[in-house]
Amino acid sequence: MALKSTNKVETNLYEIEFDVDKATFDAAVEKVYRKEVKKINIPGFRKGKAPRSIIEKMYGKGVFYEDAVNEIIPDAYEDAIKAADLKVVSRPEFDIVTIDDNGVVLKAKFYVKPDVTVKAYKGIEVTKEIKAVTDEDINSVIDSDRSRQSKTVDVEGRAVENGDIAVLDYEGFANGVAFDGGKAENYSLSIGSGSFIPGFEEQIIGHNAGEEFDINVKFPEEYHSADLAGQDAIFKIVLHSIKKNELPVLDDEFAKDMGFDNLDAYKADVKAKLEAKNEKAAENSVEEQIINALVENLEAEIPAPMFESETENFVRDYDSRLRMQGLDLNTFMKYTGQTLEGLREQFKPMAERQVKTRLALEKIVELENITASDDEAAAEYENLAKAYGMQAEDVKNYIDADSIKADLCVKKAVDFVKENASITTK
Repeated sequence: MALKSTNKVETNLYEIEFDVDKATFDAAVEKVYRKEVKKINIPGFRKGKAPRSIIEKMYGKGVFYEDAVNEIIPDAYEDAIKAADLKVVSRPEFDIVTIDDNGVVLKAKFYVKPDVTVKAYKGIEVTKEIKAVTDEDINSVIDSDRSRQSKTVDVEGRAVENGDIAVLDYEGFANGVAFDGGKAENYSLSIGSGSFIPGFEEQIIGHNAGEEFDINVKFPEEYHSADLAGQDAIFKIVLHSIKKNELPVLDDEFAKDMGFDNLDAYKADVKAKLEAKNEKAAENSVEEQIINALVENLEAEIPAPMFESETENFVRDYDSRLRMQGLDLNTFMKYTGQTLEGLREQFKPMAERQVKTRLALEKIVELENITASDDEAAAEYENLAKAYGMQAEDVKNYIDADSIKADLCVKKAVDFVKENASITTK
């Protein structure tokens, strides 16, 4: 491969011309011939045994040229980009200039990483506001712990109250006809949970175990089943029993069950963890403010393909998270009415912010000569391996060292800007 020319078409849009020598092209044509000849029938020859010269004579000299070009483009293009010393940020568009026995001359057009200016990244003014831990915060955590340790007990001698668990049978009817999904037996319904349609749980309150009664409800206009949306319905109820969750007594014994010597030690631990959480939240807010300032101070003509590519990354990541939950993007869109284009529009602002943030931080890496060592890269491989349950050597098959170091440098750039920021703590 030889780079013939590099031309700037417009801002951030380049076109390069490069050639592939005869020997390389001939080898590619021969490789394609050996692959395709197995499918070709030529009179007088067994299938897959026709000589290349006979096939070319019958179908034309260039019968294998197109596939041969596709064979050589990836490596040739990569070498040409290295020779041109350009940072490509979009898919290239290829054109064949010439193709004959002497080889191939190709053109590729693509967008490159834009020139960037960050107007001010030292002395950024931010506020670090640390939320104080209150007794209410501590009690809220303790109440959650007690709730998880609660026991379900039977309620006798009174009617259903908000917060109880009603064990019941129900069957729903619309226009006098039972509908699909409207029937259950011995169902445990937490009253006040809001898990059923409006009005259902409220009408259970005040009834006693052993009662049979009807309740009247109206399905929401936006209900997922079109047949029931906006419809009046009657549910026939059989209330079998009433239960409630009984919380453990808050004392030293409970604290010991939670792994502490006494109640004071337990509360102190809860407070310390809340303080650490609030400190972390404040630090995250500082970083958020810094990123906002960097994006605001960024000056660059950013090619649209960079935003489009990052948007697709968000979509793919969303699809991956759905699959971890047993869904996929197509099923999600089917049930929610969402479209792929709508999803892209939803992610577009986040993608644009991500691109601008990365460009700003990479510029700071360049200006401040920030680097990452081999030892730091090795440590990061170990961290990723632990996070994904893999071996570090396997992670290296997916992420090259240069990419790892680039990400580490970007993280260091955030730390650099934070260290040089003007932070007011509240």
